[in-house]
Amino acid sequence: MPTVAFHTLGCKVNFYDTEGIWQVFKHNGYTQVPFEEAADVYVVNTCTVTHSGDKKSRQMIRRAIRTNPESVVVVTGCYAQIAPEEIARIEGVDLVIGNDKKSRIVEYVEEVRREQHPFTVVDNILKTREFEELDVPFFEERTRANLKIQDGCNNFCTFCIIPWARGLIRSRAPEKIITQATKLARAGYREIVLTGIHTGGYGADLNGYRLAHLLRDLEQVPELYRVRISSIEASEIDDELIDVLRHSTQVVNHLHVPIQAASDAVLKKMNRHYTVAQFAEKLAKLREALPNLAITSDVIVGFPGETDEQFEETYEFIRRERFSELHVFPYSQRKGTPAAKFPDQVPDDVKHRRVERLLELSRQLTAEYARSFVGKEIEVIAEHPGRMADDGTKELVASHPLADRIVVGHADNYLKVAFVVPEGIDLTSVVGEVSKVRIEETSATLQMGSFVSQVTIPEATTERARRMTS
Repeated sequence: MPTVAFHTLGCKVNFYDTEGIWQVFKHNGYTQVPFEEAADVYVVNTCTVTHSGDKKSRQMIRRAIRTNPESVVVVTGCYAQIAPEEIARIEGVDLVIGNDKKSRIVEYVEEVRREQHPFTVVDNILKTREFEELDVPFFEERTRANLKIQDGCNNFCTFCIIPWARGLIRSRAPEKIITQATKLARAGYREIVLTGIHTGGYGADLNGYRLAHLLRDLEQVPELYRVRISSIEASEIDDELIDVLRHSTQVVNHLHVPIQAASDAVLKKMNRHYTVAQFAEKLAKLREALPNLAITSDVIVGFPGETDEQFEETYEFIRRERFSELHVFPYSQRKGTPAAKFPDQVPDDVKHRRVERLLELSRQLTAEYARSFVGKEIEVIAEHPGRMADDGTKELVASHPLADRIVVGHADNYLKVAFVVPEGIDLTSVVGEVSKVRIEETSATLQMGSFVSQVTIPEATTERARRMTS
């Protein structure tokens, strides 16, 4: 059987697309092997959000070529869409394929083999109007499932290259989403993450059917236990959506709402479609409807022309509004975006200091939010044994006297939780399932709790469980 290997860079959407591409290869008789091994075909799914993404993509392309010079090397993703000629000039690249043609990837690979010469299949994606279907009924080695509901973005923020790499909003048909959500729930996934390039913009190209309507329809999938929205813009949170969130039995108690900056002057230069006051108003409405809601956010610091005073506006707004966690990014010039040509670029050392201040604030806010749950029971989906942690929590778990009995996962409010599985309960039987946990100790990075019980969930197909134990 022919073999294929994958390497994915960038966002959750890219990882979803890679899983979809794998299904296409699988249905055509391919076997998947690790990227480090010799394969007949290598697929590098690239990222281009920053120049470092481009650089890492080129490194992985060259690694594939070195590993097996006789293989067919395929490059797709956002860097491939933005700079196909640049990638095609790398000796050893056989196929460069655009972001709207991934479902035909095996067809193009076979054409490369027949013709015995490389070629490029990349068109102007801004003209693409149809969502490209890539069905993913199962995720290898994942306990949460991503479900892509849309592609593209209409916002054209001045710092962002993504509309040129992904095109305009293209929403997936509701019936396709419901069908795949049902498959994933029946496969045993307890949480499904609705994801996309601009997830909250779902339905902008449909006739009056928006995200709120989709969430209502998902409520009718009986096996579906937990739904998470990967990200949503404040401008897309209307009263109808808030009402759906208030009454939903599935949507988790967490929203990721990017703010980017809390200075109206900076927001205007970014071409963000809200003011600070409007953003605050949306937060107030959300918290009135959902008092314990965790709200996380993205912040860009050091945008061209951002003064110390404007940064302080952002800092104070975040402190006052009590976000539960921040993702903080120093502004990075991206060739091809309007902001890259703006004057008054902020020095790197200034950006670094601002990033550190916001990260420290984020740690304080996370710890403060977590403390409100001490002594309370929350539901956690265990994702892996504690010893498999690959971040700063690994040492915290390792120092525990019962480290070998610890599993780590996320609560519905996205707090990271570790808890001890009692003797007599198989550790692997807890991973991927929902457990009630009583929170005992909290920190900014990891909450320690004690196992109370497993949650009874309607019987579902056990395809995921069979694969995890086989």
